[in-house]
Amino acid sequence: MCVILSSLYKVMLLLLVCVAVQVAACLPLEARLDVVSRILHEVPLIDGHNDLPWNIRKFLKNQLKDFRFTEDLWEVEPWSQSAWSHTDLGRLRKGMVAAQFWSAYVPCSSQHLDSVQLTLEQIDLIRRLVVKYPDHMVLVTTADGIKHAHESQRLASMIGIEGGHAIGTSLGVLRMFYQLGARYLTITHTCNTPWADCCIVDEPGQIPHVGGLSHFGMLVVKEMNRLGMMVDLSHVSVPTMLDALTTSRAPVIFSHSSAHAICNSSRNVPDHVLRRLANNGGIVMVSFYPYFISCSETATMKDVVAHINHIRNIAGVDHVGIGAGYDGINLTPLGLEDVSRYPYLLAELLDSGRWSEEDLQKLAGRNLIRVFHQVEQVRDHLAAEGVQPYDNQIPFEEVLGRTYCKYSGT
Repeated sequence: MCVILSSLYKVMLLLLVCVAVQVAACLPLEARLDVVSRILHEVPLIDGHNDLPWNIRKFLKNQLKDFRFTEDLWEVEPWSQSAWSHTDLGRLRKGMVAAQFWSAYVPCSSQHLDSVQLTLEQIDLIRRLVVKYPDHMVLVTTADGIKHAHESQRLASMIGIEGGHAIGTSLGVLRMFYQLGARYLTITHTCNTPWADCCIVDEPGQIPHVGGLSHFGMLVVKEMNRLGMMVDLSHVSVPTMLDALTTSRAPVIFSHSSAHAICNSSRNVPDHVLRRLANNGGIVMVSFYPYFISCSETATMKDVVAHINHIRNIAGVDHVGIGAGYDGINLTPLGLEDVSRYPYLLAELLDSGRWSEEDLQKLAGRNLIRVFHQVEQVRDHLAAEGVQPYDNQIPFEEVLGRTYCKYSGT
């Protein structure tokens, strides 16, 4: 009898959820935005990738005395004249963004030259930006810190390093970046490193350099697991994705990528990798760049929704998030022109009739927080197992001909 009643209760609960989802889909836009606002007051909206720090370097040479983040940058030159500018504190607040990974990006052309120094300068910039606006921003380095920042109504500001070339083939440098607050490393940018292949090698006519991750590349992933740093697979080749998924004991992320089945850009994630990602527990944070969304220079909010839905269909609702890539893209989808527009995206999903409030909470932030917590748990388990820092150096033959800017005494 108890079993029958329990089954009936589950059916009734499911019916109530279905009715609630359908009712939300019938609401006008303003009413759906009210629902979204309530959701985002309860759960932090987290974006996986914003390139504002590089624009500050490009436009202001990292001189923050000249940066007026609290003003509407649409009205301030040179930001008002740039197609690459989408972010200021006012628009972030309007978009109800609670947590942002700021990208410490440096160009591939700095590889084997001054990439480590440039990355340090970008980390320094992000940290100084947070200090300059203490009433609006707070540096966050833990999963729980995101929730605490949300409760204090300050923007949780996290650091992600974009491109494995930033570590200069040194696990010691990787460790120091973690100590300075970096909580993910994108394994490559649009260039191979001596230890990992980027997405360009997946394009027709290209030849792989490593064929995925080298042995040293696998040690990078293992050291990131040991540190509690998220492994970001945006920009990498498919073999590199698969090698990282095999090597990592923690969930991985794609901080700003979309679905290859919809747009066959090499920057996107194919379905067989999405299935592996679901088993790994990781997350794809969907990019808004039209060339990754529609494979053209124009896209709409509905195109972004299609990618979110596809990733949900293949990997599951627990494995999708948002990583727009604002300030690192010069084209945006219609309806998602800047960081103020996230609520409209969630309202669009609510209108589809298949996204419940709980689903939207997962997409907005709970999925990323879960991944972050699990990465920290793996770190703690490895520490309990007595795993020590990896102190291996990259084999000399893997950097042969690229040591012209290195001290040769050791």
